[in-house]
Amino acid sequence: MLVGETGGMDSAQWDERYSTSELIWTGRANRFVETHLAELAPGTAIDLGTGEGRNAVWLAARGWTVTAVDFSEVGLDKAKRLAAEHGVSILTVHADATTWTPPSPVDLVVLSYLQLPGDERRKVLAHAATWVAPGGTLFVVAHDRSNVTDGYGGPPSPEVCYTVEETTGLLGDLEVIVAEVAERDVDTPGGTRTALDTLVIARRPL
Repeated sequence: MLVGETGGMDSAQWDERYSTSELIWTGRANRFVETHLAELAPGTAIDLGTGEGRNAVWLAARGWTVTAVDFSEVGLDKAKRLAAEHGVSILTVHADATTWTPPSPVDLVVLSYLQLPGDERRKVLAHAATWVAPGGTLFVVAHDRSNVTDGYGGPPSPEVCYTVEETTGLLGDLEVIVAEVAERDVDTPGGTRTALDTLVIARRPL
């Protein structure tokens, strides 16, 4: 991840944040990843901004060949440990999501809470769409801009949040399958709160 719930952070700051022995994020895959990608036949996948690797490890456990990309080396080390704990293998790549390019198209590209400022976000979305092979899927989930005022948690700045309209408008010739502001329940000491996420799933026609 390049930008998280604490706002803009560089790789050194993310390395420091990930330096704890415990996982910063849960080791379980994102709930929308589990719900929407469970039925896909496994192939090659990229988890861009993998963080500690929870989605990459979940995909690998389901038979995917996963490349997990992040600019935090410490986060990637934790991703490798998480993979080992689950008895799976992932390829980790230490790189900036805004400039990295895969060697060839893949069957699945996952962007999960890769919260970036406007120009960088648009660049990454447009590039990621071109990485999807025929018949492949692009999966995007991120804090929605409406979450800043109407939801719970996430970055306080609208600048690093997504909208459904902007996201779908950057996907070129991909066919949009799902495009919605999805509600996500969050358990808090004060009770259950609702977070609002941009959720977009698109496929490249065969």
